[in-house]
Amino acid sequence: MAKPIYHLHDIVEMKKPHPCGENRWEIIRLGMDIRIKCTGCDHSVMIPRKKFESKLKKVLVSHAPEETTH
Repeated sequence: MAKPIYHLHDIVEMKKPHPCGENRWEIIRLGMDIRIKCTGCDHSVMIPRKKFESKLKKVLVSHAPEETTH
């Protein structure tokens, strides 16, 4: 399986939903740890990158930086 590609402010779906019932998360911090925020109740969770990648199901909305040509 290919390594998932995700960026800051992407909306992702995890393998298990949040206890509030929502399964849409916004990535609000990238680094060695990744902070994601539930779009249903605004609760945020910090997860180590390796654990995040294993629990990530798919990227629902991508906010990839657009390439510019000069």
